Amino acid sequence: MTSLLSQQKWRFIDHTSFGPHFDAMQSFAYDDTLCASVGKGNSATTARAWIHHDTIVLGIQDTKLPFLDEGIDFLKSKGYRVVVRNSGGLAVVLDQGVLNLSLIFPDAEKGIDINRGYAAMVELVKELLIEENVQIEAREIVGSYCPGSYDLSINGKKFAGISQRRLRGGVAVQIYISITNSGSERAQVIKEFYDRSLKQEETRFIFPKIIPSTMSSLSELLEKELSVQTFMLRLLQTLKKKSQQIYTSSITDEENDLFKINYQRMIDRNYKVFK
Repeated sequence: MTSLLSQQKWRFIDHTSFGPHFDAMQSFAYDDTLCASVGKGNSATTARAWIHHDTIVLGIQDTKLPFLDEGIDFLKSKGYRVVVRNSGGLAVVLDQGVLNLSLIFPDAEKGIDINRGYAAMVELVKELLIEENVQIEAREIVGSYCPGSYDLSINGKKFAGISQRRLRGGVAVQIYISITNSGSERAQVIKEFYDRSLKQEETRFIFPKIIPSTMSSLSELLEKELSVQTFMLRLLQTLKKKSQQIYTSSITDEENDLFKINYQRMIDRNYKVFK
């Protein structure tokens, strides 16, 4: 089966330099907008890169925590903004050392099963790290935050997590990659969030027992200085190899109109949780 990374055209959108005022709710609204645009055939297959400063993104399941308010108060006391995304999964940490990538594919004929979407992102990360000569595993890392079957790890330590969202004929495969700083310190924040939000109470949902030592960043794992900019360059080079044409683009006027609607939906969703 042909790799999903091999496309005639790749559209590239860079949202990595928007700064500390760029709200994570906007990112999820952008991906929903691009799913619709790619799904309708109004856009080529799209890669979007993004960064958010000091933000904790919660999944819908996290909103069921019995002492959620206390957990959120703790996160805010540590200087984090808190956002609930519009999809599943659990809490993750975003900051300037975490690069987020979304690959948005058309799925008009329902030809992309969920594993194929995940496999495309795993393939991409392996390409980005090919020079490092390391073995990357895709399996659940128990003790990590937001654990899943496609956790990416080196020597048993998780540095990235993948999710998917399917909407309006488009598939968004999303990943966070911890590039710099301490992965275990990020995990410690999430551990304390769950400790305060759960207080060992029995719940209908199962929340992870975080072991901070199970998580790391690539700079720690590879024992070298890395930067988000280095990975951005590798990303562009990889997409260029995989396509006949790659072009950079901002959001079109039509997409911007839909973005405003999707962003308002995110605002409304978060207001219901945090009011």
